[in-house]
Amino acid sequence: MNPPHNGAEQGARPSDRVDVYDTTLRDGTQREGISLACEDKLHIARHLDAFGLAFIEGGWPGSNPKDAQFFERAKDIEWKHAKIAAFGSTRRASLAPEDDPGLRALLAAGTSVCTIFGKSSVQHVTAVLRTTLDENLRMIEETIAFLRAHGRRVIYDAEHFFDGFALDRSYATETLRAAVRGGAEVVTLCDTNGGSMPWQIEAVVAEMKAALGHPLGIHAHNDGECAVANSIAAVRGGARHVQGTINGYGERCGNANLCAIIPNLELKLGLRALPDGALRGITELSHYVAEVANLSPDDHMAYVGRSAFAHKGGVHVAAMRREPASYQHIDPALVGNAMRTVVSELSGRGNLLSKAEEFGLDVPTGAEVEVLEQIKEREARGSSFEAAEASVALLLRRSSPGYKPPFRLLDFKVIAGQREGVGTFAEAMIKIAVDDEVVITAAEGSGPVNALDGALRKALAPVFPAVRDIQLVDYKVRILDGRDGTSATTRVLINSRDAHREWSTVGASTNIIDASWHALADGIEYGLTLAAREPQQFTSTLPASEVA
Repeated sequence: MNPPHNGAEQGARPSDRVDVYDTTLRDGTQREGISLACEDKLHIARHLDAFGLAFIEGGWPGSNPKDAQFFERAKDIEWKHAKIAAFGSTRRASLAPEDDPGLRALLAAGTSVCTIFGKSSVQHVTAVLRTTLDENLRMIEETIAFLRAHGRRVIYDAEHFFDGFALDRSYATETLRAAVRGGAEVVTLCDTNGGSMPWQIEAVVAEMKAALGHPLGIHAHNDGECAVANSIAAVRGGARHVQGTINGYGERCGNANLCAIIPNLELKLGLRALPDGALRGITELSHYVAEVANLSPDDHMAYVGRSAFAHKGGVHVAAMRREPASYQHIDPALVGNAMRTVVSELSGRGNLLSKAEEFGLDVPTGAEVEVLEQIKEREARGSSFEAAEASVALLLRRSSPGYKPPFRLLDFKVIAGQREGVGTFAEAMIKIAVDDEVVITAAEGSGPVNALDGALRKALAPVFPAVRDIQLVDYKVRILDGRDGTSATTRVLINSRDAHREWSTVGASTNIIDASWHALADGIEYGLTLAAREPQQFTSTLPASEVA
């Protein structure tokens, strides 16, 4: 496996540490489509703390009741690693710090750390705040000094700093000096509009480091798709405080993604950002935050995505089987992820052999060639096996001479219609062979697939009680060629699960019921093969009458 890049090549020492400041609970929630309850925020904060981050920004007290409640409840929690920070703005131009309601709310939050943002850009001072340049400098210095006098550590976020620096570098620098005079322990340079380039960021941070001789941080937004690169560039320029969010959540195009920044800091630059061994938990953390935010994880996200170390091309997989480092820049285990082999029409023999090893299957010599041809033929007719690994496993199992399927379909019939006074209905009758015995059952359902599912379970339950533990959890339909209208090939992907795992199966046909049956039957067959191999894990908790 490729060794991590040596941080010494960037001038870093092993003792160098970067403090990671998470703002998922404040800036991250400004993403369109995210709304976290107070309980959600507390759950995420506990995970962030256990992960080992230096700072967790809980929200903006005084801006809404939810954030005020978060800080009130956070007082009773023992935080092991992180300092909880409350966020707010400099005092209003017309008020003394002690009279400003926002600053009073910050003190009431009871956190040891307060993060204050202020204006760095002449344009924002005059056009947005509509005050004088000198008054803005006083607002910054007096606000920070006020909080310091009340025993708070203060981090200063210089909003729109890089844009302000481009407009008037002298004034932008003076705003930082005002923050230093007020007592800010870190001055964070913000690329608020997210449009700066990495080489600009690195040069400006290095210049400010030399000019101020004071600890600097970076807060980057992703409007130019450079937030991670800009954060790394800032560290190269001398910043040792990095702000961002888990999964890059944030307003507009998002914030700098800590799930990429942290591995880059530790594995590429040789800097310390987490306690020893904590980096292995970053994939789990990414998925947990996505789940709480009710968002699907991005499978293609660097380091933590399900596809980050997935290999599809036959040439790639063949090389990986000989040398794991040939198509991976790090060992996936370093970030708690795993290498996967994807099977598709682009696969070679190595893909199938790797997948068989992954499933723990002994495939007869040469059988993978036959299975590969089946996959390519079925993909040409509309199936897609990338997201249907259980269907691949079944094809491999069926290639073994000793494999006996738990059932075989002989025929099925589905009737769907509408009855006056009843509404729509569906009835299914199936004929299957179980241990060479023909079983005929029928069931009603809310739709054709539900009726087929019910009939199949009714036929199998007396012989295979574990079928009651198998639940259908998702059903996706895709029309592959809309030009053919209602006669187009339809692909059906079904996700099933039991108490221990989840799996996916696929079917494709010009008949949607036929496509659904193949995906459904494969899902049940795969679940039953698992039950046969691991019977101790299957104890039915569902009523016999319940179907997915």
